[in-house]
Amino acid sequence: MTPVFQIDPRDSVATALRDLDTGEQILGVTLAEPIAKGHKLAVRAIAAGEPVLKFGFPIGRATRDIAPGAHVHTHNVATALEGSGSYTYRPGARTTSAADTRSFLGYHRPDGRVGTRNEIWIIPTVGCVARTAQKIAERAAALHAGKVDGIHAFPHPFGCSQLGDDLAGTRAILAALASHPNAGGVLIVGLGCESNQAGKLLEGVDQPNLRTLGAQMASDEIEEGLALVAELVDEAAKARRTPAPLSALVLGVKCGGSDGFSGLTANPLVGRMSDAVTAAGGTAILTEIPEIFGAEQMLMDRAENQAVFGGIVSLVNDFKAYFTRHGEPVSENPSPGNIAGGITTLEEKSLGAVQKAGHATVTDVISYGDRVRAHGLTLLEAPGNDAVSSTALAAAGATAILFTTGRGTPLGFPVPTVKIASNSDLATRKPGWIDFDAGKVLDEGMAQAADALLDAICAIASGRETAAERNGEREIAIWKRGVTL
Repeated sequence: MTPVFQIDPRDSVATALRDLDTGEQILGVTLAEPIAKGHKLAVRAIAAGEPVLKFGFPIGRATRDIAPGAHVHTHNVATALEGSGSYTYRPGARTTSAADTRSFLGYHRPDGRVGTRNEIWIIPTVGCVARTAQKIAERAAALHAGKVDGIHAFPHPFGCSQLGDDLAGTRAILAALASHPNAGGVLIVGLGCESNQAGKLLEGVDQPNLRTLGAQMASDEIEEGLALVAELVDEAAKARRTPAPLSALVLGVKCGGSDGFSGLTANPLVGRMSDAVTAAGGTAILTEIPEIFGAEQMLMDRAENQAVFGGIVSLVNDFKAYFTRHGEPVSENPSPGNIAGGITTLEEKSLGAVQKAGHATVTDVISYGDRVRAHGLTLLEAPGNDAVSSTALAAAGATAILFTTGRGTPLGFPVPTVKIASNSDLATRKPGWIDFDAGKVLDEGMAQAADALLDAICAIASGRETAAERNGEREIAIWKRGVTL
């Protein structure tokens, strides 16, 4: 196997697939210094001020002259990103993938959606009863083991001392989770005096198997909660898995702790999954809007129509304005872990990140807390934070999340979270965290790895546990944007 990977013949850099030593000859150049695995080397001279090309696109500008064979990273490259941008509607040629005939065994819900799990979810309206919800879930899970796929509480610290849009965002996320097809039944646990009143929350919930509990009005909130969960379990347990086509899947796509291999292996591999599901008539959801800065035009060129294009422009520029309103640069990314793994600028991270969306047409743009309403690729407003964005994906209706990582994380979310390692070293070191090794792309090729991953996704959608599920990792996080009273 070649020791480097060059994505596009126009690129001025290549990525090291192993640690390289000074003096090695690679692609016709002699290395001037050691290059760590996942990091970049110059394959031609790059003048100061010149764009540095990777993926066939600029990932920043050289801050000094860079000789062939030199290490290319934060010491000699800087972002070229600025504030809000002007964009042109220029619909490009769209690639259509062949429809895949694979299927899975899912739970068909009355509204036509198909769940990949049949669980009881216990959702507190406010942080004051978060631990109450957990206690009910823990005891109920022991009492009803095996009757449903699981009983889980989703504690959070919000729901009071919030105002306006901030409170509305909390309410929207919780209502959307309560309406999720993976929830065969839902218990809403309220306190009684909170800002996020249960009655107002329920106005946004579409869940046929629903109970509510007011802790301040209950003589024993735990025992009353357990009785309500027993009712939910009795009803939910009637559901059975039956065959469902790939078109019934809603995939959320997410990357966390990226490295220099993420844009070469795991993210384009997930892009194949987005293409397979959307070509079959299903839905993929892409979020982490700050992590498309620098690559947004690629998505804009795939907008289904000018209205969708306008939605993408507004989404991107509004998010940039969110940064600048708080006095922060739009390029305050990548993270320290990303940099250690070989990612130099936000443009480089974004050009790798958008590959999770494959080549699917962008058919819709939705706000934080909204739910998917179209087949194809949906862009969802949410930040890059792993827990906040993954919660938003679940609330939007994702019935599975494909989570790529080059650094590793144990976190899991309300729906099956499939951890896909960008490199085989991570998959080998952390088998308790990782569900699929995308490093095999470099050895076996993209097509073979994609076939194996799609099989794994269908098995997980049919009930096979993910590593996060086996580890009991189920978290939510809510994006708080307003003042606290």
